[in-house]
Amino acid sequence: MSATLDHLVIAARTLEEGRAWLEGRLDLPMQDGGKHETFGTHNALLSLGPDCYLEVIAIDPGAPAPTRPRWFGLDTPEMKARLEDGPALIHWVAAVETLTAGPEVLDLSRGENRWTLTVPKDGGLPMNGVAPSRLVWHTPPPPARLTDVGVRLGGLRLGSPTPDALRAVLDTLNFVGEVEVYEAPQAELRAVLETPNGLVTLGEW
Repeated sequence: MSATLDHLVIAARTLEEGRAWLEGRLDLPMQDGGKHETFGTHNALLSLGPDCYLEVIAIDPGAPAPTRPRWFGLDTPEMKARLEDGPALIHWVAAVETLTAGPEVLDLSRGENRWTLTVPKDGGLPMNGVAPSRLVWHTPPPPARLTDVGVRLGGLRLGSPTPDALRAVLDTLNFVGEVEVYEAPQAELRAVLETPNGLVTLGEW
């Protein structure tokens, strides 16, 4: 069994802000996503080809407060402070074939989509975002329905104070994909997108 890149996660203070930020950088439209009732969030999506995609996610101001901490650290003071500087690439998710049931393995949905995802109890990001969450789709994944606008992931770089530990995580997943791991003072994510309008780099650098 092997893992592959499923999607990149960009967080923003509001969905409107995040969507406008990315559409402005790419000069391309995103597509409507939907609402995540379990976590009180909503998103917009962008195809990265037939096998992966990108999401912009934010707290949904019209949703009831969730009964548990929101995913991707969206409730934490640290993430709220980070997003005051603007939308940010904060995480990535790997598709796997199976997940063993446990308290951090949740069955989730958005509209007609059904999937199982690893989410820590505190809603935090694995290794501050550079280690992937793991996901199993039970319905066709979003790329099957998204419009292909010609954007592709040209590369994903992951910086960590403990690069060997991060490499061990990827080796355990038998991850297959173009991901570069390097040593950095703190967690860093950098993605290069190949677009019809040229290269666009997202993330800390």
